[in-house]
Amino acid sequence: MSQTEPHDRSPEPATSHPVTTARRKASGDEAPPAGQGGGGSAGIVDGDLAEHARRKYLNYALSVITSRAIPDVRDGLKPVQRRILFTMFEDLRLTFDARHRKSAKVVGDVIGKYHPHGDSAVYDAMVRMAQAFNMRMPLVDGQGNFGSIDGDSAAAYRYTEAKLSKLAAELITEIKRDTVEFRPTYDGTGREPIVLPARFPQLLVNGTTGIAVGMATSIPPHNLGEVIRACLLLIDEPDASVAKVMGKIKGPDFPTGGQLVAERKELRAAYETGKGTFKLRGSWKYQEGKETKQGRKRVVENPRVVITEIPWGVQKSSLVEEIGQVILSKKLPVVIGVQDLSTEDIRVELELDPKSEVDPELVMAYLFKHTRLQTTVKLDLTVLTPTDNPEVSAPARLDLKSILRYFLDFRLQTVRRRFEYELRKLEERIHILEGFELIFNDLDKAIRIIRRSEGKADAAKKLIKAFELSDIQADAVLETRLYKLAKLEILKIEEELADKRKQAKRIRAILKSKKKLWGVVRDELQALSGEYADRRRTRIDAEDLTEEFSAESFIVEEDAMVLVTRDGWIKRQRNVNLETTRMREGDAPLALVGGSTRDCVVLFSNRGSAYVIRVNDVPASSGHGTPVQKLFKFKDGEKVISVTTTDPRFMLEFAEAEKPELGEEFEDPYPHFLAVTRGGMALRFTLWPHREPSTRSGRLYGKTKAGDEFVEVFQVWGDDDVCALTQKGKLLCCNVMDVNLLAGPGRGVTLIKTDDKDGVVAVWKTSVSAEIKKSSGGTIKVVKGKATVTNRGGKGRPLMKRGSVKAVSLPPPETPDFEAGAERLAALGYSR
Repeated sequence: MSQTEPHDRSPEPATSHPVTTARRKASGDEAPPAGQGGGGSAGIVDGDLAEHARRKYLNYALSVITSRAIPDVRDGLKPVQRRILFTMFEDLRLTFDARHRKSAKVVGDVIGKYHPHGDSAVYDAMVRMAQAFNMRMPLVDGQGNFGSIDGDSAAAYRYTEAKLSKLAAELITEIKRDTVEFRPTYDGTGREPIVLPARFPQLLVNGTTGIAVGMATSIPPHNLGEVIRACLLLIDEPDASVAKVMGKIKGPDFPTGGQLVAERKELRAAYETGKGTFKLRGSWKYQEGKETKQGRKRVVENPRVVITEIPWGVQKSSLVEEIGQVILSKKLPVVIGVQDLSTEDIRVELELDPKSEVDPELVMAYLFKHTRLQTTVKLDLTVLTPTDNPEVSAPARLDLKSILRYFLDFRLQTVRRRFEYELRKLEERIHILEGFELIFNDLDKAIRIIRRSEGKADAAKKLIKAFELSDIQADAVLETRLYKLAKLEILKIEEELADKRKQAKRIRAILKSKKKLWGVVRDELQALSGEYADRRRTRIDAEDLTEEFSAESFIVEEDAMVLVTRDGWIKRQRNVNLETTRMREGDAPLALVGGSTRDCVVLFSNRGSAYVIRVNDVPASSGHGTPVQKLFKFKDGEKVISVTTTDPRFMLEFAEAEKPELGEEFEDPYPHFLAVTRGGMALRFTLWPHREPSTRSGRLYGKTKAGDEFVEVFQVWGDDDVCALTQKGKLLCCNVMDVNLLAGPGRGVTLIKTDDKDGVVAVWKTSVSAEIKKSSGGTIKVVKGKATVTNRGGKGRPLMKRGSVKAVSLPPPETPDFEAGAERLAALGYSR
């Protein structure tokens, strides 16, 4: 289930709700006078459309912010949550000691009386308040299927039952003591509380998320005991800093536990600014393999990693599926199986290969990085704060201390109003008891007056005159039953009067002293903590294992060869013999490169993209291989024209430990590659940006004009000369330094000029020989080192008087020599 609580976006009903009226006044969008709605008979309203739309949108934005998505800082609830709890308590009497009742009844009453929106919005909000894996301290006690951490949805509301949890009573019990303000409901037929008289900081304890217009809130749950201890600190030291408050609140505490990856300074910065992000990951333990005896058989159990906690908001079934996909794709070969053995507690077992010596921490680091076993938690302390108008709240982003300060000030006001209410009730009772006291001092006279009166009204009038009673006292005396006149009952009344006077005196003393009021708030918070606080579930650790993770850690290092054919088939084998290896009929080798399984191969396409893949990820095959299009997202007509490796034994420049900076001051770190297009354009680029694996879409190494394409890419050095041959048999040779080295993908410069009916068909270095077959018959040999080198940009010299180039034969791919490569590497002072 999503962490974002549902909120209906249906239009606001047209009512005279005071909050709606306040919003209209704030946006300058007053309702039209009676009889003039809709623009009169013509239905047209004169005015500026942009201004009218602005006011309407502002009205809508205010409605979403204040009435749906953002919680109130005082009770930490959104309107739909508040109305659900109020309905269950006030209308249905579903307290924690009552019997459960159908959820459909709760939803129906909430919609009918207080929340004019869809039933799904109300039911989804109620379900979330009942889910222990979503709420740190659930407020609803659900009976039936209320969903699961596996992502199962709750049953329909006609099948489930609910009542308030015991803790929910601490949010609402005092509402009958005139502790909070009320306002009319949406249809004006009833009244609802603006906020609930919360006795604990519900906003931080259970947290909340919501998306409004132009703002959002994301408050993770916290530990009740820690939050209350922070409140007690602020009562004793109102000027305490956020840093000191954090001495009590360590950080978020999620219902599913887990481990929060954050340093102390990061937490402090987030709580001081009201905004930040953290990493939350699951918890795990390692079980060594062991040998057990089952009857006469001896069973060997492989070592395992057991996941015992998962991040908050992650569906366990989806997480297990993600891990299964990692295993099936063989991206984590050390893990050979996963099974979910969870009951009430989380237990997901990962079976490890007993032959592997990989550290379990590296296994988990990989899963943290590539699955939702590690997620990002946002902190955004945006809430509604009270204003001078009790029915209107204003959104604000607060720091941790301010949130607690708002709650404590609200709590002090609530306690004061509760005592004032209790004092009024005591004084009313004392007033009546004092009337009885006057009557009992001369009871016989009172009885005579009553017996001689002509009715209740006459008796009341005479008693008021005779004993100087009030109307209330006289009415109470006349309503008293005769047995109350017994001596024993009179003594009880006198005792009650003395007790009530004593209570009233105590309350007056508390109300006169702010210090005593704070003392009451403090004592009540401590009592609440003692009853409900539990241990912290989420551990906080500044060490991030994923920073030490390397994908190479799980690859068994061994040498392999990768063959790419002219028709675009690729395969990996330990050894490849070009004369005997299997290829499709009519196909031929394009490139054969070698390297360690931890290194990469780079495939250059005719569309200017470089596709980089680890040797280990190239499918091993003893057959024809795999089409390259299955590994990458090729465009129509795109094909591989060249391949190279990043193994330092064959690309000595990569023996350097650190990648050079390719910034504004662009240098020319080797290795360099030359790319030539059919239209005769050429560019030189460095391979460093293409050393690491790419996405399926690849990375650009060069760009071409419309209708043009690359025909050749190969490695070059500064003293190399290259030759370009066109279809009409024109040859131009120049030094590679004449071709500019580009800092990024570009079109390059003209290598050889061609016309619309001609184009480059082959490019090679002068250090090799080329054999050119003519369409008119015969061959032309360009012997290595014998070509005439000129400047680039010319039309080239013709090699033939008639006909065109039919084919160009160049040396076939060489079989990689790993030993020679290792010797070259060792000569530079490096080793594999």
